[in-house]
Amino acid sequence: MINLAGKTAVVFGLANKRSIAWGIAQKLHEAGATLAICYQNERMKAEAEDLINELGNTSGFQCDVSNDQDIATLFAALKEKYAKIDILVHAVAYAPPEDLKGEFINTSREGFRIAHDVSVYSLIAVSRGALPLMTEGGSIITLTYYAAEKVVPHYNVMALAKAALESAVRYLAYELGPKNIRVNAISAGPIKTLAARGVGALGDMLKAHAERAPLHRNVDQSEVGGTALYLASGLASAVTGEIIYVDCGYNIMGF
Repeated sequence: MINLAGKTAVVFGLANKRSIAWGIAQKLHEAGATLAICYQNERMKAEAEDLINELGNTSGFQCDVSNDQDIATLFAALKEKYAKIDILVHAVAYAPPEDLKGEFINTSREGFRIAHDVSVYSLIAVSRGALPLMTEGGSIITLTYYAAEKVVPHYNVMALAKAALESAVRYLAYELGPKNIRVNAISAGPIKTLAARGVGALGDMLKAHAERAPLHRNVDQSEVGGTALYLASGLASAVTGEIIYVDCGYNIMGF
């Protein structure tokens, strides 16, 4: 059994019980980690705090990852409360709905900018904020999707953001490796999260995955959480810069 007692984990991206961030937070909590859960704004605060209260040894913090001052304020508060952190989970992605439902060729300049700012640059920004607090090394984990590699209709500009995110994982892994900080991404199959509902034809995606994946089903948040727990632990001490698929095997299929 993995034991994370004495470790502090910061989890970004909690929205509700369907969030992948929630599945990850539960697994880290069960393993004994002290949790700092970050939610985006006042609108999400009430639901996030209800979930936080279900976990012991957990505190909530508000942080809009598209705002540099919010990030600086957050990590100052984390330093004061915890002194060091060991695990950072980046489960954040967003693109304007209109840029996910139309044709890719009509992607707006502003939609492109927002998707990459919120979904990609935020990983770099929060990793930079965490770096001074990861004094004993650590594990940084983000979430990606197969559309970074292959065309998934309706995923549109978010696919480009995920491709950039995967490249960022490799560059961060290279630069932070000498500090014993590992950086990896989990490529999860489609899940009915708040963010995923913005993607057109989500139902078709779920059906196609369940039909074609070797396990003939879809993945759930808890299974993604299990892989995150592994990556956060010493069992993954030599794993960095990787994209790990948790998709019931869908990615291995040719058709």
